[in-house]
Amino acid sequence: MTRVLHILDHSIPLHSGYSFRTRSILRQQRAMGIETDQLTSGKQGNAVDQEVDGFRFHRTAPPRRFLSRPAVLRNLAIVRDLRRRTAEVARVTKPDIIHAHSPCLTAIAALPVARSLGIPFVYEMRASWEDAAVDHGTCREGDLRYRVTRLLETRILRQADAIMTICEGLREEIEARGIPPERITVIPNAVDPEAFAYGRAADPALVDGLGLRGKRVLGFIGSFYAYEGLHVLLDAMTRITATNPDVRLLLVGGGYEEKRLREQAERLGLGESVRFVGRVPHERVADYYSVCDVMVYPRLDLRLTRIVTPLKPLEAMAQGCVVAASDIGGHREMIRDDGTGILFRANDPKSLAHAVGALLASPARWPALRESARRYVEEERNWRRSVSRYLPVYERLVRRAHTERRAS
Repeated sequence: MTRVLHILDHSIPLHSGYSFRTRSILRQQRAMGIETDQLTSGKQGNAVDQEVDGFRFHRTAPPRRFLSRPAVLRNLAIVRDLRRRTAEVARVTKPDIIHAHSPCLTAIAALPVARSLGIPFVYEMRASWEDAAVDHGTCREGDLRYRVTRLLETRILRQADAIMTICEGLREEIEARGIPPERITVIPNAVDPEAFAYGRAADPALVDGLGLRGKRVLGFIGSFYAYEGLHVLLDAMTRITATNPDVRLLLVGGGYEEKRLREQAERLGLGESVRFVGRVPHERVADYYSVCDVMVYPRLDLRLTRIVTPLKPLEAMAQGCVVAASDIGGHREMIRDDGTGILFRANDPKSLAHAVGALLASPARWPALRESARRYVEEERNWRRSVSRYLPVYERLVRRAHTERRAS
């Protein structure tokens, strides 16, 4: 039986697309007979090993005065401490494979440990770290930090024994850095369809509590990052409500942009047309999907969004929501226009308003869109299918390592 030590930036109980993807991978790997151990970096903010959802997470203590240090010194401390903890945990758990998940700081810490112990090393690139930093405003495209970050990740990609990534856009990006395609495996984002009741009836108490009785509801559930384009959605709402005054927008989540979005909604005079719900427990997310007629994903057209696929639209499709999304590359990998959803021009509130308005005017289209989307996640974007792609890679690496040990 193969044993894998996963090296992670952070994990549950913290809530993020990253931590939920990790939990789904771990669950399915164990269901397939893989033994897993998990270690998080100091960015988890917890120094004590922890049992969460049946998984024991080894933790790394955050460096002292973590937040007061300059970014470079923080990252150096993260790598130093995580490298030490990786060596400690690996000596106890004796993994067959060390599998680091981006950002590349985890790999910078874990790769030397894997090499010193003669263990195959896998790197999983889930996003372009430097492009995410551009969106968060911590660097500019092409500046020194951007170039150094890209150089570090490219170096890891070249040294890893195998590379995993989450979508075709990132696979193409990795190949463009000179990595042979046969070393890259795509493990697509997916959902557990059984966790989302297709066509689930809305909770009447929730509908009334949100003031949505008799309204048609647009929804967004996720983190409020700038690249999500929620300001475009608010601009579009002024057009949508002009012809559909009974439409409401439900924004569930929070993040960097929340204050700015609240100010924008007030400035636009949207008033009761927009509901800011805040963050909700993960187990309640399906309840909020159930009260929405159309889920809207207005991601901006950026390098980051062109090459990375999100997770949330798949959840909405599994639940049986109608999905409307911007036509960036990350969405087009999952959403077929007028098939599994509809697409509108990115960065364009007028296009968004027109597309959503046409949907609201033709509810007879909704059943076919819902059924096609649900069938897509059941047949192609389920975790069993996605995670099964790890198995042949792991097996090949373990066989090769055994052969090399015998030869030496």
